[in-house]
Amino acid sequence: MTSFLLLAFLILVAGVVAVPLASRFGLGSVLGYLLAGMAISPILLGLKVDVEALQVFAEFGVVMMLFIIGLEMEPKRLWAMRGKLLGLGGGQVLLTTLAITGIALLNSNPWQTALAIGMVLALSSTAIIVQTLTEKNLMKSEGGEASFSVLLVQDVAVIPILALLPLLAMPELYSGGAGHGEGGHGGLDLTANMPVWLAAISRVGAVAAVVGIGIYAIRPLFRYIAAANLRELFTAAALVVVIGIALLMSLVGLSPALGAFVAGVVLATSEYRHELESDINPFKGLLLGLFFITVGAGIDFVLAVEMWQDVVFWASVTIAAKFAVLLLVGWLYGLRKQALWLFALSLPQAGEFAFVLIAFAVGNAVLPQALADELLLIVALTMLVTPLLFILYDKVIAHAYCTDGEGREADTIEEENEIIIAGRGRMGGIIDRMLQAAGYSTTVIDYDSKQLEIVRKFGFRTYFGDATRPDLLHSAGIEKAKLLVVALDEREQIDRLVKHVVKDYPNVHITARAIDRNHVYELWAYGCRDVIRETYDSSLRMGRSAFEALGMDRQQAMAARDAFEEMDRRFMPEVANLYRLDIPYHENEPLMEKVKELRKEWDPVLREQMDEILKRGS
Repeated sequence: MTSFLLLAFLILVAGVVAVPLASRFGLGSVLGYLLAGMAISPILLGLKVDVEALQVFAEFGVVMMLFIIGLEMEPKRLWAMRGKLLGLGGGQVLLTTLAITGIALLNSNPWQTALAIGMVLALSSTAIIVQTLTEKNLMKSEGGEASFSVLLVQDVAVIPILALLPLLAMPELYSGGAGHGEGGHGGLDLTANMPVWLAAISRVGAVAAVVGIGIYAIRPLFRYIAAANLRELFTAAALVVVIGIALLMSLVGLSPALGAFVAGVVLATSEYRHELESDINPFKGLLLGLFFITVGAGIDFVLAVEMWQDVVFWASVTIAAKFAVLLLVGWLYGLRKQALWLFALSLPQAGEFAFVLIAFAVGNAVLPQALADELLLIVALTMLVTPLLFILYDKVIAHAYCTDGEGREADTIEEENEIIIAGRGRMGGIIDRMLQAAGYSTTVIDYDSKQLEIVRKFGFRTYFGDATRPDLLHSAGIEKAKLLVVALDEREQIDRLVKHVVKDYPNVHITARAIDRNHVYELWAYGCRDVIRETYDSSLRMGRSAFEALGMDRQQAMAARDAFEEMDRRFMPEVANLYRLDIPYHENEPLMEKVKELRKEWDPVLREQMDEILKRGS
C-alpha cells in the first residue's frame, strides 16, 4: 500500500508542478506531462516501477477521449466527413507507409523490416493531437477536422497491420517467441485462431452490438440508475458503458478506442449525452495525463545518450517525410492556407500504437530487438517534438493567417471614438446601426474579411482586425473609450477580450454577448456586469407569441412576458455571485441549492402574477 501511495504521490506532484509551468510559458499541457515524466523517470527506475504496465493502464484515457469526441459528433456529421475519411485518411496512411518504407530500404534494411517500420511510423498520436486541438479550440476548424479524420482511419488501420506483421517474419530473427496469442492491445483476442471469414463476421457483429447497446440499452440503464437518485451510480454506470464496450472490442481484436468512438456517435443524440460527458471527463483527463507522463518516463536515457545522433537524425527524417506527405495529401484534397499548415503540423509524429506494434513485431520475428529499442526512442522523440510544432503554428502560422482570415494585415484605425464594437455579425451590425441612428460615433472591428467587403459596399465603416489583440485595442483608443460592446461569435474570444479589458481598463463599461446562461455566470465571474444572452430577447418574443396563440391578447401577452423577464433578471445576479470558475456549474452545490431556494420562493409569486394577468382579460 505504501509503495502505491508513494507512486501516486510522485506522479500527481510531477503533473501538478510541470503542467502549469508549461502552460504559463505557452508550451501546452501535453509537453508539460511529458517533461514531468522525464523528470521523475530516475525515481521510478529506482523504485523498480513497471512503466510499460502503467502505460497500458493509462492508455484507457485515449479510449475515454474518443468516447467523448463521439458524443459531440452526430452520425450525420460523421457521414458528411466520409470524403475526408477515405481521401485524406486512406491517402495519408498509404503514402506515408510507402515513403518511410522506401527510406528504410535505402538504409539497407530487409524489405520485411522496412515495410514494418513504414507501417508503424505511418500512424500518429491520437492522444496528443486530439488533446492539443481541443485545448486550442481547433477541433472543429477545417484543419482540425481533417486531422481527426486521418486519426480515425489510422485507428482502423491498426487491425490490418496487426494481421500483416506476422506474415513478414524472418527465420533468422525467429526465437520461438512468435504467436504470443495476444491481440494488438495487449489482451485476449478470441478471434486469433478463427478462420478469416469467421473473425470478420465476429468483428462486424461486435460493432453492430455496440450500436445496438447504444440505441436500446443505455436509456433503460440510466432510467434504472436514476431511480436510486445517487449521483455516484451515474458515474459508475458511465464507466460500465465505456469499459464494457472497450472490453468487447478487445475480445474480437478491434481497437477499444474505435469501439468507444462508435458508441459515442450512437449516443450523440441521447438525452444522457451531457451526463455521460460530465461523468467521464475527469477520468479521461487524469488517465491521459498519466499516459503522457509514462511516455516521458519510458525513455531509456542511457541508450538515448549512447545513440542520440542516430535517434535525432531518424526522428527528423520521420517528421520531415510525414510532413511532406501530409502537405501533398492535404493540398490534393483541397486544404489551403492555415488549414493545410495545421493539418501538416499536427500529424508528423509517431503515435502511441507504435509501442504496441513494435513489441508485436519483435515477438513475431519481424524486427530485431536492437532496432526496436532505437525505434522506441525515435517514436518518443517525435511525440516530444509535437507540442513544439503546435507552438510554431500558434506563433507563426496563426499570426499570419488566423487573425485575418486572408493573410492580410490589420487595418490602421484612424479615429478614436468613445464606443468600440468588437464584431460586426448578426448582433454587432444591429447595435452599430442603432447607435449611429442616435448620433453616436462608433469604431467597429471585425476579422471576417469577406463580410467586411460586403458591408463596406453598403457604406458601413468597419476596421479589419482581431479585436482581442491588445495592440489593436490600444490603437482604437480603448484607454479613452466609455463603452466596449463585445459581439464576437466565439466564446473563447469573448472571454479573452472581457478578461483583458476588465483587468487593464476597469473604467470602460463592457456590454458582452453571452452564448448561454452558463456563459452569463462565467462572464459575471470575470467582472462583467452587463451581459446579454444572444437568444434571450428572441426567446422572450417567442414566448409572448406562444401566449397569444393560446388565447391571450397582445397586452396580456406582453405583461406576462415582462413579469417573467423581471423575475429572471432579479434571479440572475444572486445565482451568478455563487458561480465558480474552477468547477462545472452543475457540480457547484451552493449554486444549485440557491437555484432551488429561489425557485421555491419566486415560482409561487410568478404564478400569482400570471393568474392576475389572465384575470384582467376575463
